[in-house]
Amino acid sequence: MATEDKNRATAAAILPLVGGAANVASIAHCMTRLRLGLHDRSLVDDEALKALPAVMGVVDDDTYQIVLGPGTVARVTPEFEQLVDEAREAAPAPGDTPAVTAVSAEELAAQGAAIKAQRKAKNATPFKLFLRRIANIFVPLIPALIGCGIIAGLNGLLVNLEWLPAVTPALAAMASGFMALIAVFVGYNTAKEFGGTPILGGAVAAIIVFPGVANIDAFGQTLSPGQGGVLGALGAAVLAVYVEKWCRRWVPEALDVLVTPTLTVLISGLVTIFGLMYVAGEVSSAIGTFADWLLSNGGAGAGFVLGGLFLPLVMLGLHQALIPIHTTLIEQQGYTVLLPILAMAGAGQVGAAVAVYFRLPRNESIRRTIKSALPAGLLGVGEPLIYGVSLPLGRPFVTACFGGAFGAGFVGLFNQLGDTVGSTAIGPSGWALFPLLDGNHGLGSTIAIYAGGLLVGYVAGFVATYFFGFGKDLLAEFNVSQEPAPSTVAATGNVHPATPPAAPAGPGPGSGSGSGSGSDGTDPGASPAKDPARV
Repeated sequence: MATEDKNRATAAAILPLVGGAANVASIAHCMTRLRLGLHDRSLVDDEALKALPAVMGVVDDDTYQIVLGPGTVARVTPEFEQLVDEAREAAPAPGDTPAVTAVSAEELAAQGAAIKAQRKAKNATPFKLFLRRIANIFVPLIPALIGCGIIAGLNGLLVNLEWLPAVTPALAAMASGFMALIAVFVGYNTAKEFGGTPILGGAVAAIIVFPGVANIDAFGQTLSPGQGGVLGALGAAVLAVYVEKWCRRWVPEALDVLVTPTLTVLISGLVTIFGLMYVAGEVSSAIGTFADWLLSNGGAGAGFVLGGLFLPLVMLGLHQALIPIHTTLIEQQGYTVLLPILAMAGAGQVGAAVAVYFRLPRNESIRRTIKSALPAGLLGVGEPLIYGVSLPLGRPFVTACFGGAFGAGFVGLFNQLGDTVGSTAIGPSGWALFPLLDGNHGLGSTIAIYAGGLLVGYVAGFVATYFFGFGKDLLAEFNVSQEPAPSTVAATGNVHPATPPAAPAGPGPGSGSGSGSGSDGTDPGASPAKDPARV
């Protein structure tokens, strides 16, 4: 089957399982997930979605998220959008729908809205909503960061080998052009996210990278182009949004087209030049200094703590606060030293999943889930293993965190010894991070340290889970066959199973994919023994 046909088939299989085109309010995607805003959550068939071969898992959060994996999601999303548009165009006019159907739809919509409101209220704390907004600003920039980061790595390799000297300057321009103007893109996305005019946010943020600011003195110091970086751009664009909204309320409509943009750029621009650039520059410098100090002095201990806590941060959505920090470090130093350490959490997860595979030899369902999700886990896509294996089981999630802690401690130790390991972009993890690695002692040393950290994470996660991840009760419940037992035919001709099958721990037999979870991070269909608090 052609790739286009395969992607369209995946989109066509997903659409009816989320309630059809009429139930889809919004469509977006990130690195690995198709994110849908739905009118009625009750119309979604979670189990059927999980059973689709292309679906690695589902997550019900502020949006309904279908995990498809990197690369795949970027190809399936346009097909899905096209199918939704086609279905809406072919839908009958509202007047053609019988009145009784309209009443039924209203009842279903009310029920779905109530369910959605309950789930959103559970997670919609002001802090988490703020972090989601920050993530919405930076996540669209990740593809460019990855592409430019890989080109930068290739260029560095060619320069070190003294190959293609006529080409390396062009590669350097390609790799550095985006980073030189990243503040403009941050300003544009910030204004868009906070409800302002995106181009005005970009215009104000562009002041930060304009070479002419070198002729301006603020707080007794001469400003430098790029001072404040992405943090300054973020603050400048937010200020521009509030100035613009104020102008919209007070400026007469006849003058709005002239006065509002002028005042927005003028007021927020002056504040940016004579305040935000200096303050944001000091904060950015402090972030870089603290990161260097932490790893130079904390080393293994700092890595152990960061790697061990990263998976819980992901489950709580708090990892989004790290995105602007990563971006700031890349902008300042050319790479972020935090990402290779945090990536070890995925290694611990992989090691834990392999241990579960060997500890539950009779559970065909869980073993099938692990086999299908393990390649994605090695490439840094951890959702299928987290939601389909370790988190529903409970204790293996904790031991996976220990595996990540040991791997991160290994990388942190070498940072303390002077061998810095960094990543030139954010987004990838696991084996997919190798092309983006950079450091201060040559590419060979950097790759060896990172690979050693992955190996330590795999082994530590495996050992911790194999020996401490299962109690007797957990083994008794899950180390049993999940396949239906042979059936016997009663005198009436009805088929009855000889023994009732145990409750499945992951996706049903034949699903071949990871399992999802509810908004609280647990499997909605899990038996009581799967509650991490009770294992």
